[in-house]
Amino acid sequence: MLEDASNPERRQKNRNDGPGVPENGVEKSEVDNTGGVGGEALVGNSPVDPLEKDLTRPREMPFLYLKGFAMGSADVVPGVSGGTMALILGIYSRLVFGIKSVDLKAIRHFFSLNLVEMFDRIHWKFLISVFLGGISAVFFFTRVVSLPVLMHTHPEGIYGLFFGLITGSILLLLKAIGDVGWREVFTVVAGAAIGIRIVTLVPTETPETTLFVFLSGSLSITAMVLPGISGSFILLILRKYEYILGNIALLGTERTMEAMSVLIPFGFGMVVGLVLFVRLLSWLIKRYHILTLCLLVGFMAGSLYVIWPYQEREYDEIADAQVLPLDHPRVQELRARQQEGKEPERRRPEYWELGPVVNPGVPPPDQKVEVVHVRRRMTSSSPYWPDWTAPSRDERLRKGAQSLYGGVGTMLIGFLLVGWLGRLSRSKDPHGTGLP
Repeated sequence: MLEDASNPERRQKNRNDGPGVPENGVEKSEVDNTGGVGGEALVGNSPVDPLEKDLTRPREMPFLYLKGFAMGSADVVPGVSGGTMALILGIYSRLVFGIKSVDLKAIRHFFSLNLVEMFDRIHWKFLISVFLGGISAVFFFTRVVSLPVLMHTHPEGIYGLFFGLITGSILLLLKAIGDVGWREVFTVVAGAAIGIRIVTLVPTETPETTLFVFLSGSLSITAMVLPGISGSFILLILRKYEYILGNIALLGTERTMEAMSVLIPFGFGMVVGLVLFVRLLSWLIKRYHILTLCLLVGFMAGSLYVIWPYQEREYDEIADAQVLPLDHPRVQELRARQQEGKEPERRRPEYWELGPVVNPGVPPPDQKVEVVHVRRRMTSSSPYWPDWTAPSRDERLRKGAQSLYGGVGTMLIGFLLVGWLGRLSRSKDPHGTGLP
């Protein structure tokens, strides 16, 4: 797979700055080299383009589920995109064309009950496998093993793993591209500059109008598809991360209709943004494959600025106070921790603090106490170079040498994992066809 793209003769043929004209004068695509670490490719001038048809075989679906699981786990981490993992795992082009297959014709077939034609058009085997994997990952890393909590308590190890994965994939993708000219170099540099600029934007105040909520949904879903740019980070920049999550939390309460008035335009914005953007991406991938790949590599390189595991991060704390009776389970738990001399875990993404009794003049069974729920949301981060000679004295490292070498160890694991994936893809798909 990677050898095909780096072949000098094919690389010269497939520089692909636009459609080529073969000797017979019939215009065709010259893009037939690889497009991912995991074995995806574009097969030009073939009877069946593997990107336009769902050629997913049943035996491949469990592996696609696992790749979707990896994408979902990446989306849980602010600053890391599921699109990055799709590119690393070699299914990025298939993902774009799979989403594109859900078009107006497929929708018309659905409402006309032409289910055979609908399933023939939609890449349903691929999309269902990846989607179920992503949903499983979000559930697992938020309910079973809380990845957001680990990001706050062990940031060096978590971000170190993704830094190693992204760095290794950038090197493998550059190797797959092969010989490059000034246009490819310029595109990589431009992509990196754009990526750095986006991830270093300062959150700003924005309106809460229906139109802007719609726009926020479109921009966030676009960022989720792009490698190196996180959709949640875009919402943070637009000051809509808490706003959207807060309205999701209102579902099922007496304010459900109020929440729906926000979430419906946000959802429509996501649908419109996804439909329009994947069509642009699919056109770029087929027409300017190498340059598009270079731009995506640049985005990934730019994201390393915020993925570097050693960061000084700043957070906004959003406090919500409520009055609860003394016999409330939350109050009982907090009082037990207080009696044991335990402080609130202020490094977690959210924590509770026990406040004063609001009615001390009444008998204890009737007393009520204030409980403060604090949520922490990262607003900015600045990378730093740790003190390698005396990590125990570096106050920026939360656990001294353990934090320093933990980050280094997970970076190495991520880097080696990508190398293993690259070797595995070459052994299973030596010709770079990308077919399952």
